[in-house]
Amino acid sequence: MRVLQINSVYGVRSTGRICAQISSYLQQNGHECLNAYGRATARPVAQERIVRIGSSLDVSAHLLKTRLLDAHGFASRNATKRFLQQVREFDPDVIHLHNLHGYYLNIEELFDYLSTADKPVVWTLHDCWAMTGHCSHFAVVDCERWKTGCHDCMQSRNYPSTKLLCREAQNWERKKELFGSVKNMALVTPSDWMAQMVAQSYLRQYPTHVIPNGINLQTFRPTPGDFRQRYALQDKYVVLGVATAWSVRKGLYEFYGLADALGEEYQVVLVGLTQQQISQLPDSILGIAKTDSVTRLVQIYTAADVFVHPGRQESMGMTTVEAMACGTPVVVSPLTAIPEPVTPQSGIVVDDLTVEALAQAVRQTRRQTFQPRQTAEKYDVKLQCQQYLKLYEQMLSK
Repeated sequence: MRVLQINSVYGVRSTGRICAQISSYLQQNGHECLNAYGRATARPVAQERIVRIGSSLDVSAHLLKTRLLDAHGFASRNATKRFLQQVREFDPDVIHLHNLHGYYLNIEELFDYLSTADKPVVWTLHDCWAMTGHCSHFAVVDCERWKTGCHDCMQSRNYPSTKLLCREAQNWERKKELFGSVKNMALVTPSDWMAQMVAQSYLRQYPTHVIPNGINLQTFRPTPGDFRQRYALQDKYVVLGVATAWSVRKGLYEFYGLADALGEEYQVVLVGLTQQQISQLPDSILGIAKTDSVTRLVQIYTAADVFVHPGRQESMGMTTVEAMACGTPVVVSPLTAIPEPVTPQSGIVVDDLTVEALAQAVRQTRRQTFQPRQTAEKYDVKLQCQQYLKLYEQMLSK
């Protein structure tokens, strides 16, 4: 079987690592995989076939058209045409889509090809961009306009930000038409919450399968390190937060209040911050820049006493599962898909997203015994890859 994967990144960040895991599994089981990406530097985990869609110049041009014309997904036409010629030469049996946003791909060219190529298509929705006329996350502002037609967008200045024109209504109509043009397509969401959102969108015509994102349990496991010694945290109860990009949606400012509420016995540590964010932190929070070193990240997860995810919207919450796999109990928000991976054996889901509720739950973890690693084992990446391979085979059998 020949499988084509398309994603904004490859081998880095959560979605890029997922693509690499699937590709590696396919190769190990005798299948062939071509992995296409659009941004950053690809980091293959094995001898894999990788192709970049366009160039950094194409990304910059796409970014400019997005800022001025709200044309995210509708630029990069020539880069996409060149890429599709490579796709025709590879002649995949199955096409697996991931994040199509990210300033690198023209969705008109791609879906014109998909609608005529007669290839089974699997599309994993890592966020909500495929269902809206602009944004990738809508629950954070309690917006429901995406259900019937986007207009008067409350997030036009958020990713993918537009500064001049706002064309969310036209984008919503065009995306609805394009994304509904593929005959043999199945959608995958990493959570039940995301599946419920799909069922209320213009994508509801397609069968939807819930396949949680997987992690490598041989990598994410309790791993001693020198993190506590390096930052003189031996006598502190370490409260950890991790994100690829910190924002209001990720719960950044809840940590400000949490650090004040907990007091000196505790130390809030945030990983994944920009240097500007670190410079703005209060003295009560230890800020660490983003890192692509999984080894270092695993050691930090292991060193923490509790992991806290006070986010407002997630399609699943990979950092929560990673922390549990490293043996660290969790305290999480009750919103969207964030609580789904958590059981009473692995942590606490707060009743409401307030600093008081978060602080009370953190203190409670000091009095309870948890077994988070056991809960994390059902997110073994092998189980995820097996489900994808089974889905590919089902799609081909049609």
